[in-house]
Amino acid sequence: MIAAPPLSDAAEILPLRPPLPLPPGQTEQSITAFFAEIELEGAPKGELSGYWQQDWRRFVYTYGLLRDLRGSCLELGANPYFTTMLVRYFTSFEQTLANYFGPHFGDRAAQDLAVTHPVTGARETQRAEFYHFNIEDAAFPFPDASFDAVLFCEVLEHLQADPIRVLRELKRVLKPNGHLILTTPNVARLENVSRLIAGGNIYDPYSGYGPYGRHNREYNKHELALLLKYAGFEVEALFSADVHANDAANFYAVEQIIPLVEYRSGDLGQYLFSRSRSTAAAGTKRPSWLYRSYPAGELEP
Repeated sequence: MIAAPPLSDAAEILPLRPPLPLPPGQTEQSITAFFAEIELEGAPKGELSGYWQQDWRRFVYTYGLLRDLRGSCLELGANPYFTTMLVRYFTSFEQTLANYFGPHFGDRAAQDLAVTHPVTGARETQRAEFYHFNIEDAAFPFPDASFDAVLFCEVLEHLQADPIRVLRELKRVLKPNGHLILTTPNVARLENVSRLIAGGNIYDPYSGYGPYGRHNREYNKHELALLLKYAGFEVEALFSADVHANDAANFYAVEQIIPLVEYRSGDLGQYLFSRSRSTAAAGTKRPSWLYRSYPAGELEP
């Protein structure tokens, strides 16, 4: 597990960034240049640029959790494929991709990306073929024990109804002892603490992309550990990290907050990053800390 830095003053606490696990031979400059030159079919260039510039460190932290693994990998919610391209160029995984864009798409589709090879510098086209299904409504279209690893990144917070059901299905397609790489925004991030103290609101705005375009439920580090354990996963790594500018000081004086949150210094980063193994049977009910208004017999105390 990567530990967050100790808290002593505002200068040291911001940003909360563990070392980046850059691919071999790459620097921050070369990897951002790689992202900058990715062009996705049908995607507005400005929107794509804004996305990678804010979140490129998240893609690299995610790659770091996967880089020493091998075999077959399913990536759920792969679009816009920045993490996909890191996996494709810097690991030996056999990739399977999945997305969901709404009922107007068929079961299979593909998108093309123009990419500059990060080693040779050659400009080339990478095709992203993907399965298309709503993970909350459908059984995953894969046999049991199909994959050595599953990437479930920035999807959990968008689920609307039943995350345990999704994790059980995800577990079904993982091989025994297969790895789940799960990342999600940290509801307990320092920015949110500061915003609440200042009288602000931490809930995500309504999205022009519909219900799945907003964060419907975010988690803290402790909750994510509980959720993974209930779903039958053994956590190997779980840490929080900032990936873009930390605006906590814009809401409230950070140096006044530090004495109140120093005891949980590892739970203040903007995102949660986890790697866990499928080692046990998942719970058969729903944990009561996460669900309500179900019959008592369907809830786990």
